[in-house]
Amino acid sequence: MEFPKKQLMVVGDRVLITPEDGDERTRVGLYLPATAIDSQQVQTGLIVATGPGTPVADLSSLDDEPWKVDTRETRTRGMQAKVGDHAIFFRKAAVEITFEDKKYLVVPQAAILVLVRD
Repeated sequence: MEFPKKQLMVVGDRVLITPEDGDERTRVGLYLPATAIDSQQVQTGLIVATGPGTPVADLSSLDDEPWKVDTRETRTRGMQAKVGDHAIFFRKAAVEITFEDKKYLVVPQAAILVLVRD
């Protein structure tokens, strides 16, 4: 029996980022140790997946009959980040994960400072 291939799904207002390596040199050519690179407050990376966005409450669902079955779909506030964008984000807000031997960062959209789009 063959199992289907695993798929990574991003939830909520988070984005999945492939991190880019930091600059190992200063502008004048000095090599930086790994501890100096890790102490920088921001990091860059390529966005490879995004979540659907933040769920938004539907105030029209507050009826007199709360036992009714609600067939409306969940509304979400859309994401500004899109797949293929380069993001500059706060390093401390990122959570590193490994999926199928690849390293990714999961970052909330609120931690993204700048998006660079082609």
